[in-house]
Formats: sequence, structure tokens, C-alpha cells
Amino acid sequence: MKLLAVETATEACSVALWIDGEVCERHELAPRRHAELVLPWADALLAQAGMAKSQLDAIAVGRGPGAFTGVRLAIALAQGIALALDRPVVPVSTLAALAAGRLPASGRIGEAMPGYSTVDGALPPGIAEASHEDERILAAIDARMGEIYLGMFVRDEDGLVAAIGEERLARPSEAGVPAGQGWTGVGTGFAAEDGALVRALGAALSRFDATALPHAADIARLAARAYARGDAVAPERIEPAYLRDKVALTLTEQQASRGAPR
Repeated sequence: MKLLAVETATEACSVALWIDGEVCERHELAPRRHAELVLPWADALLAQAGMAKSQLDAIAVGRGPGAFTGVRLAIALAQGIALALDRPVVPVSTLAALAAGRLPASGRIGEAMPGYSTVDGALPPGIAEASHEDERILAAIDARMGEIYLGMFVRDEDGLVAAIGEERLARPSEAGVPAGQGWTGVGTGFAAEDGALVRALGAALSRFDATALPHAADIARLAARAYARGDAVAPERIEPAYLRDKVALTLTEQQASRGAPR
């Protein structure tokens, strides 16, 4: 199975090539440069692998949620490449990719998560060697306007993740506390509004990485499984996940979101 994956829903730009279980990736924090970088990076990865575009089985894409422009760009690029090649597309949740990319089932946390933090400031005893197959993960992306995109996941037997409930848009302080404790948090949503989500979750959250961003390599990993299950779709059937219908706030709403007097 050969997949080209694109993820541009956040400030990170990311392209990956999956070839029969092996993945190579270009990833960079590159605000406003996504459109400039994606296609050259894709061509470079294919050339590095000695592959032609025609050898791809499908195109994988991060469908959001995330920045409106970034989500639209990823969808448009995936559709264009897939239509030109007459290949299907595998849409993958950006929040799922964010959750899948953290604390892998093997490996040390300190290496996988350089921005890793715990609520009390210290690693729990033995955590670097712990298995995370039953790990419960909260993935959150800063949606601006005083809100976050939030999804709940559990790591499954494949070392990937499965969603728990629906992804949603919420104010960090009103996100709701999930049942139980020991949740791992990943994503820029944990830094939004001065860490309001961390405070709202309280004891339910044991550790978090507020610097984590989604990677196309994880889009590819999730897409490979989805493709094997028959979940690829025709390019024209891709639906972006915006979660928010309203793009801009009025001046009054902006003042209210900052706590300013009306």
C-alpha cells in the first residue's frame, strides 16, 4: 500500500509518504507557507523513494478541524491530486492524528514529547517505561476566538487511536470534565486562554503537551488502516470538518470574549 498524506490544518505544514508500513515525512512550523511547500515536498518525497505519482494507491488528508484556510487548502490539494491520478482519498481527523502522534505504544516519553509537562510538574514514577495501550487522550487545538477544538480518544491494540464520542468546539473553561482520571492532553488547546483547559480538567488530567502539532506521518498511519478497512472515498465526496460555522466575531463579541466592557 502506498499513500501520500497531507496535513495543513494548523501552523505546521506536513507531508508524508507511506510505503508498505514505512513512512517518511517533511514537517515544518511554517505559518502562511503551506501552499508554497506542499507540492514541492510531495515531489521530493516521491523522488527520494524512486516512485511515480501513478504508483500511489490513495491520497490521505487531514480533514480538520483547524484553521479554515489550512483545512481548505489540504482538501483542495488532496482532491486535485486524487482526481488527476483517478485515485480515492482517505480523510482523517486532524485531532485523531494529533492524539495518535503522542506517547506511542513503544518508546520513551521524554524522546517523543519534548514539550511534555505534568500537572504537578514532575513525571510519575516509572512513566518512561510504561505501556500506553490503554491510554486515554484528550486532543485539543486552539481555535482562536476564545475556543478550542476538542476530541477524546483511546489508544487501541494497533497502537493507534479510536474516537470516544464526537469532536466539538468549546470554550476551554466549559469543555466538561471526562469521566475518570489519568487523561493525557496534547495540542495547542492546552495553552489557549492562559491554560484554562488545564485548570478546568483539574485532577482528570495527569499530563499534557501544549506544544504538540499534528503530523502527516500520523495521518498516513491512520489512513493506511482506514484504507485497508475500505474507508477510502471518491475525491468529490471529501467533507472538511470545520466544527465552527462562524468565521468572524463582531466587535461586541470580541470585547465580550476578552472580558472587556461593552
